[in-house]
Amino acid sequence: MRHILTALVVSSLAVSAGAQTATPSTLTLDDAIGIAKKNNPVYQQQLSGRTRAALALRSAYGAFLPGADASFGAGYRQGKPEVFGGVAFGATSDIISSNWGLNFNARMSASTVMELRRAKANMDAAEADVAASEVGLRGAVVNQFLTALQSVASAALQDSLLKKVQLDLALAKARVDVGSGTSLDVKRAEVAIGQQQVAALRARNTAEVEQVKLFQQLGVARPGPVTLLPLTAVTAPAFELGQLMDIARKSNPTLQGYQSRQNAAAQGVKSARGAYAPTVSVGAQLGGYSTQYKNAEVLVAQAQNSMLSSQASCFSTDSLRRGAGLSSIAAKCGAMQFTPTQAQAIRDANNTFPFDFTSSPYNLSLSVSLPLFDRFGREQRLQEAQIARDNARFEVRRQELQMTADVTSAWSSLQAAHRTVGLQEQNAAAALEALTLAQERYRVGISTFVELVQARNEYERASTDRIGAIYDYHRAWAALENAVGRPLR
Repeated sequence: MRHILTALVVSSLAVSAGAQTATPSTLTLDDAIGIAKKNNPVYQQQLSGRTRAALALRSAYGAFLPGADASFGAGYRQGKPEVFGGVAFGATSDIISSNWGLNFNARMSASTVMELRRAKANMDAAEADVAASEVGLRGAVVNQFLTALQSVASAALQDSLLKKVQLDLALAKARVDVGSGTSLDVKRAEVAIGQQQVAALRARNTAEVEQVKLFQQLGVARPGPVTLLPLTAVTAPAFELGQLMDIARKSNPTLQGYQSRQNAAAQGVKSARGAYAPTVSVGAQLGGYSTQYKNAEVLVAQAQNSMLSSQASCFSTDSLRRGAGLSSIAAKCGAMQFTPTQAQAIRDANNTFPFDFTSSPYNLSLSVSLPLFDRFGREQRLQEAQIARDNARFEVRRQELQMTADVTSAWSSLQAAHRTVGLQEQNAAAALEALTLAQERYRVGISTFVELVQARNEYERASTDRIGAIYDYHRAWAALENAVGRPLR
């Protein structure tokens, strides 16, 4: 027995030491919302729409800049003459060549300006969509946070009810001991304890599950036991309905998104009308080329043969001059020689591949085009743009009506929820007094155990309804904030 007691003492000390070191962390609603904004995968996917709109806006600005293309190429031609009409053309040496080019072009029309305005409106719509997603994420986190808090409160209520049932068992045993009670009351109390233990176990399990779901909504794994800090106390709403409607018209991101899309659709109509306006196009081209014979001796031989041919022609001319009695030019003809220096200069001039370019003539162009008829394509696009604009206007009107209905109903529900909390507080207090009185009456033998059980059940229902009313009040606040489009507390 001494060893058993020693083991029990050591284990209790270890459990108490572990409880002292493992302090549970705390989580507020604002912290939960901040974590969700950084980690919720669905919300992060919504941010890609803003990125795409920003890229489209950059492209719309880029339409005002000239486009530029650069090219570089190289070629190879076999040194084999080609015969056309019995005459051979082409070089007898392999040829390698290279070329480069720069091409600048710009195109401007009325649609270019309208598309920029349309891209700006789409960017505003994308920003509004992100804000609407943030409001939706906040609402989802708030609802799950409230559900987790409510489950914790319900578990605490079941634990307190277990203590009251245990007190009922003690009263029943006390009455049996003094001879004023029956063993049936004791059995009933024992059954009630077992049932309440099951209810408390289920309530605690529900609290754990709801907390896991909360961290799933946040986009992170649950780090361990976490204490959720409750929200502020229940207070009467300080806003008026007209004030809430004004706030919603100015800050509701969903409505702002539809309004931005309406503006984008209107710019789309103007862009479609721009197809009837002239288009101005400007272009510029620059370039160069290089050509090199792989066997430079072919060029040297051609130059040498050309020199010899010129010299022979010169001597023929000299003989004719002398026959006509004119002065001789034989000295001049004899001075015509093909020197090694000239041959080397030809070889050096041939060495141009790949970057010793010869500039090509540059080219500048300016054109103005006016579309006359495209088989009613412009008319179709214009009418479709007008239909899209009208539909966007109807969507804005529908969202305005929806927002008005949502804000009004949420405001009415919040007022009803606030009054319900007050009534349920009174009911829970009265049920607690009734339970205390029933326990006292049963203790002194005035009432039966059945009346005590009935009083405890009424207290449980009243307390459960009180907890539900409190968190329904906070949910009504969350619904109102979601309808307005921004936090109000």
